[in-house]
Amino acid sequence: MSDLSARRHHAIDYVEITVTDLVQAKRFYADAFGWRFDDYGPEYAGIRDRQDEPAPEVGGLRLDREVRAGGPLVLLYSTDLDRSVDAVTRAGGRVVQGPYEFPGGRRFHFADPSGNELGVWAEA
Repeated sequence: MSDLSARRHHAIDYVEITVTDLVQAKRFYADAFGWRFDDYGPEYAGIRDRQDEPAPEVGGLRLDREVRAGGPLVLLYSTDLDRSVDAVTRAGGRVVQGPYEFPGGRRFHFADPSGNELGVWAEA
């Protein structure tokens, strides 16, 4: 995900865009905005938004059968994922997925009281 030195607990850290054709989406975003990608298999590519090196990952393209309602998924960073789960539920949010492991860490998704879905991730 993004550069570790710039991470802050519960700050917006990453935006995940669901796509139905990963190859086409990579081509589109590369041609339109000059984005580069880190491939993590046939279903995911990390987004680097600058041409200069080293550019941190700022988001990802995630392959799915359909685009999720509500648009891109905003991910917050956490220094303590279990504490973040507790904070979300105590504040009136609802965990809708996870926590689960993924390459590079763990994360969970939650719905806020209005129904907006966001995610929170932490290093492994």
